[in-house]
Amino acid sequence: MEHHQVTVYLGAMTAGALLGWTAPSWGPGLEHAINPVLGALLFVTFLQVPAAELVRSLRDGRFLAAALVVNFVVVPLLVAAMFAFLPANEAVRLGVLLVLLCPCVDYVIVFSGLAGGSSRRLLAATPVLLVAQMLLLPVFLYLFMGSDLADIVDVGPFLEAFAFLIVIPLTLAWALQVWAARRPTGLKVAGAATTTMVPLMAATLLVVVASQVPGLGGNLADVGAVIPFYAAFLVVMAFAGRAVARLFRLDTGASRAVVFTGATRNSLVVLPLALALPDDLAVAAVVVVTQTLVEVVGMVAYVRLVPRLVPDTAR
Repeated sequence: MEHHQVTVYLGAMTAGALLGWTAPSWGPGLEHAINPVLGALLFVTFLQVPAAELVRSLRDGRFLAAALVVNFVVVPLLVAAMFAFLPANEAVRLGVLLVLLCPCVDYVIVFSGLAGGSSRRLLAATPVLLVAQMLLLPVFLYLFMGSDLADIVDVGPFLEAFAFLIVIPLTLAWALQVWAARRPTGLKVAGAATTTMVPLMAATLLVVVASQVPGLGGNLADVGAVIPFYAAFLVVMAFAGRAVARLFRLDTGASRAVVFTGATRNSLVVLPLALALPDDLAVAAVVVVTQTLVEVVGMVAYVRLVPRLVPDTAR
């Protein structure tokens, strides 16, 4: 499954779309499954980041600085340039902001590794990127949407997502690491858990797509209008990420990782935030999921093109 994981992910999204169209009544039930399956996915992701590795990653100043700059300086500037051209629908704009302003913390590690990027560095930087985006997202939304934001976005879901999708999985993962270091049984459990990464990613994509497809309804025009913006974002960020990597004089593996972290977005983690919005803003969740569909296809191209964009200088 790891060897064919791109095909597995595309198949999962296709199956999810078919399920959503043929059984729309399942949508509400599948929405309740998103957080548990996503929490399990992040638990397995964090399990691959030893606590000591996280401490070492914080000392890798150049890579961490490059990742933070590309995600929280370059990306917001690009989104600001796009913002005036987005559809006037407030829900659509909010959905685009939610998804584009948050860097990915899950399958970016997989795709970066397939392209020769430094997956270990990205993996170790994951908690830092998660905390940073949760702290900065409300600030960015306020800057883009204005003071009316307080009336449409509740801080509660942000705190709930942080606890359920970050604190709990990270704590459980590090607890299992301690058990694995002391007991053979713990080591076996940890080894077995890490093999579930691809199935959990596929399950997450299937559940997310299947739960949101019924929400398209009469919103096809608005949702379709954001697809070119998502595609343009991927094109621009490929070159922007390379420029940032050169600015920080990173090696090939780290440079490719910076390109990937700048381009991939955290649609799966911010989706619960979009689902918690009022009913009149419900289309924001579909806009978030649409970005996932565009991005996964884009990642297939990235895996082939990024090694050419950032060639191995060691050769």
